[in-house]
Amino acid sequence: MTSSFTNNALQINFDSVLEITYNVEMVSMFKTLESIDLRGFLGCPSVLYERELEQFFDTAMVKYGDITCEISGKVVVISEDRFAGVFGLPTEGLVNLSEVPKDLVYDARSIFSQSSEPISTYGKKRLMKYEYLLLKDIMAKSVTVKAGSFDAVTHERFLMMTAIHFGIQVNWSKILFGVLKEMVDKTLKKAKGFAAQICVLLKGDPTVTMGEAITFPPLKILSAKTVNTYVATNETIDARGRADEPGVAKIARSKKRTIATCDEPDVTKKKRTSKRKASSSK
Repeated sequence: MTSSFTNNALQINFDSVLEITYNVEMVSMFKTLESIDLRGFLGCPSVLYERELEQFFDTAMVKYGDITCEISGKVVVISEDRFAGVFGLPTEGLVNLSEVPKDLVYDARSIFSQSSEPISTYGKKRLMKYEYLLLKDIMAKSVTVKAGSFDAVTHERFLMMTAIHFGIQVNWSKILFGVLKEMVDKTLKKAKGFAAQICVLLKGDPTVTMGEAITFPPLKILSAKTVNTYVATNETIDARGRADEPGVAKIARSKKRTIATCDEPDVTKKKRTSKRKASSSK
């Protein structure tokens, strides 16, 4: 059951990724996440309690703005203040990302692009530099927790990335707690996530005795090793994409048709000519 909560999850081992020496741009991206106080949320202890996670999503509901649930027969209340305090999240700043200045969004379209040509805020992620490509995945899997394809860049994620890159003050406490409330709202059918963070919140409640812990899937934790693999994988994908350009295949097919037209004799025409000659002789 827990695998469904970690399928698209990403946790960050900040101590490891900040020691990367071969990719300055990637390290700069992680330092930016740390500077806006998201380290406590994205890099919280990655330990899972399967039974308690199932109980949380089975019983959780929003009541008077807080989230209440029943764990091992004990009622647990999670308020936004407690949520912000546990993860050290900012409680001031933008709560509506549509207020990110448009001129910064325009600049980000070129800054995030591999070619420096402005990219669309609704586009394919393969057009982005690898550090922003990974930032997009972190936003999709660990912040907004969207279901479905993660290949496309949505406008919402692009605005988040722009705010992070330019250091715009964002009320991450309200935004992230709002995502958690949507997860427990049975009418919304939102994808379930925040597995490690929920376990930290439940474990921190003095009334709850937690059961057996399991480790977070290592491949879902960003470290120097997994980041290196991530970059290498995307470089391979890009190389294949360039080799399979549609234009190249089209030219090859066009040449083949031209050669066939020039070199192949017109057998039908030859047969008709032979028949006419035979008729004349008769």
